[in-house]
Amino acid sequence: MTTIQKILLLVLIPFYLLSNDDRPPINYDFLAKKEVQNFIDMMVKKHHFKRDYMTSVLKNAKLDKDTLARYTGKYKIGSTNGSWERYKAHVLDPISLKKAKKFKKAYYTTLKRAEKVYQVDMNYIVGFMGVESKFGEYTGDYSVLDALATLAFHPNRMKKFFKNEFKHLFLLVREKGYTITKLQGSFAGAMGCVQQVPSVARKHKSDFNNDGITDPWDIEDCIGSIAKFMHKNGWRKGALVAVPASYKGKRFKKLKTSHRKTLPLKTIKKHGVTPLKPFTQSKAYLLKNRNLTHDDLWLGAKNFRVLTRYNNSTSYGMAIHLVAEHVK
Repeated sequence: MTTIQKILLLVLIPFYLLSNDDRPPINYDFLAKKEVQNFIDMMVKKHHFKRDYMTSVLKNAKLDKDTLARYTGKYKIGSTNGSWERYKAHVLDPISLKKAKKFKKAYYTTLKRAEKVYQVDMNYIVGFMGVESKFGEYTGDYSVLDALATLAFHPNRMKKFFKNEFKHLFLLVREKGYTITKLQGSFAGAMGCVQQVPSVARKHKSDFNNDGITDPWDIEDCIGSIAKFMHKNGWRKGALVAVPASYKGKRFKKLKTSHRKTLPLKTIKKHGVTPLKPFTQSKAYLLKNRNLTHDDLWLGAKNFRVLTRYNNSTSYGMAIHLVAEHVK
């Protein structure tokens, strides 16, 4: 698995699904940390930043305890990804699904072009846009500088990753001419309408509106970026994504469910799972979403795995799929 894939799996998150502690960042002396001084030295020597600039930025960075709490200790459900009930409430609700159809209509020409250029299905681009930022409406209100400085220089389970993202933040800002203190995004430092952390924003940039600028907040550029991502990860246009399945009972525990490993279709059927629509592949991802009263089962095909390479979550992929199904 590449570094970029790990990034996509771990931190590209529809942040508005999660509870916000609302504790504002606090003043903190980052410059007093030897690790920070070493980071400044590296950025000056290797990437040719001015020391005064680096010192000034770190002097103004604040500690975001809310962000840090999400990555401290073992992973906790709901800390960095939403539950299926939250997806249903915030992404698959009637208002959001109505917005999905309006979005498709408003950007149909761009979506059609992306579909043709990258050989992907436009309805799934719509799904990505809805899940990641509700079609550009929610792109984050956390200071990217504070979030990444906090996670780069305080103990947490992904510190090494975030320290690398902090480096890419400075590189991105220099390349784009952004003011680093004004950038806003998610609690993980992800920015724009498809929530890209700095390294992803640099690598998977797109100028799909042909204005000479790659802009993570521009809707058309985001459409191009997602279409490019789908293409690079093996999306097959028009191919099967997922079908619903039935089983006896309300909770399914007979087989291990996963969007990362397939099972023979014969084995799945042998354990009482029946596809409710034709499923022609010999293997399938057996997918489960937990509701308050019961489990939903689905059989996922290769295209479904592509969806979860952007965020390592069955619920995430299924939300995109159901949005796409709704706007067909």
